Amino acid sequence: MLDSDKRPFQITDVNTLEMLYGGPAAASIKKEIQYVHPHYQAFIEAAPFAVLATSGPEGLDVSPRGDPAGFVQVENEKTLLLPDRRGNNRIDSLRNIISDPRVALIFLIPGIGETLRVNGHARILVDPELLNRFSMDGKLPRSVLQIDVESVFFQCSRAILRSRLWQIDQQIERGSLPSAGTILADLSMNEIDGKQYDQDLPDRLKSTMY
Repeated sequence: MLDSDKRPFQITDVNTLEMLYGGPAAASIKKEIQYVHPHYQAFIEAAPFAVLATSGPEGLDVSPRGDPAGFVQVENEKTLLLPDRRGNNRIDSLRNIISDPRVALIFLIPGIGETLRVNGHARILVDPELLNRFSMDGKLPRSVLQIDVESVFFQCSRAILRSRLWQIDQQIERGSLPSAGTILADLSMNEIDGKQYDQDLPDRLKSTMY
């Protein structure tokens, strides 16, 4: 039914929602499985970028993860391994996993329209042998997420095609948007020196990549 209180055009129940959208096509159901099929493994191994979603007492978090293609390893058809590289130490995703291990991943591959989605449960591991497997430039990740897979399916290419995400002519100049230093200076009321931040950023990124 429709909410007749303050928002008459708000959908508040599943039946109304399903009537609006209709049922999913057979392919949308068949593509979802509970393990990493070799076809899906090929997508994971080709992906240099993924987005990790988590949930916890402080709310939701979505975090970008990237490395050379194949950085998320398929340990077996029910297990993925994701290294946690150096970052800003907010560790929002990891805090959430401590209290709620449910996670979702979406993998993106440059030039490919389809994306891959994985849902499961994660645990944070610091086994030295495992960390060594993910050494990069002589640096170890702080931890590795072991993700126990519960469902896997590909997402069709409509969103990528509509956004023209991989089209070269869609790229914009970095200078057309506020710099990181400008944002930090304004939000901190100039407590952070924005110009100095921007000046130091390229070298800082290079020296702290791993």
